[in-house]
Amino acid sequence: MSDYHIRLYKDSDYKAVRDMFSRGIKEHTKTAFLHTLGLTRIWALLLATFLVFLQITGSLLLSTTVVTLSVVALWFLNRYVYAAYVEYSLNSDMMNIRKYYLERDGYCFWVAELAGEVVGMVAAIPPSPPNGGNQVELKRLSVSLKHRGKGIAKALCSRVIDYARKRGSSAVVLSTSLSQIDASTLYLKMGFRRTFTEYAPFIIAKFIDFRILFYQLDIPVRS
Repeated sequence: MSDYHIRLYKDSDYKAVRDMFSRGIKEHTKTAFLHTLGLTRIWALLLATFLVFLQITGSLLLSTTVVTLSVVALWFLNRYVYAAYVEYSLNSDMMNIRKYYLERDGYCFWVAELAGEVVGMVAAIPPSPPNGGNQVELKRLSVSLKHRGKGIAKALCSRVIDYARKRGSSAVVLSTSLSQIDASTLYLKMGFRRTFTEYAPFIIAKFIDFRILFYQLDIPVRS
């Protein structure tokens, strides 16, 4: 078993957690792109584009080039969604982590440390609308790529669940993107259930099928 421990965030962790968060989000670009590329409507659009340019130009090379550029554009559309989210987060709650998470009631931020290295992170906040109520929202879960498979993500989730239970909360809620398959698998194994799905708040979200999945874990009331 890995000799890691979970503790509260310290200011000296600032760069490590921001870098981990950024890498952890952007790494899902490939999976999201492959999902988009597998959509029937995308194949139909690419085929139609190829045939139209072939009909207009009579050039197989030019038509193929246009389709190739269209596929590259799909990659950058998916990359843009994740990059924009990272930029927004780094300039909002991740800008001043101590102030945002450790100096307000109902907020908290933990890191997993192994041999003096920050290898994981997770946060808890009051739930965003429309959830409301007596719940805790799990945020910013991330584990360093080289330290995955050691139970760190599960331990970090459990820390948030314990935090919610001690506060007398009725549930832990969270959201993740469709492409974060490992995260969704973990949440389901831990007893979370999917409550609903919606498209990300980007104009291109429906086109590339970029969906956000919402989960909830109910906490039994102690008698």
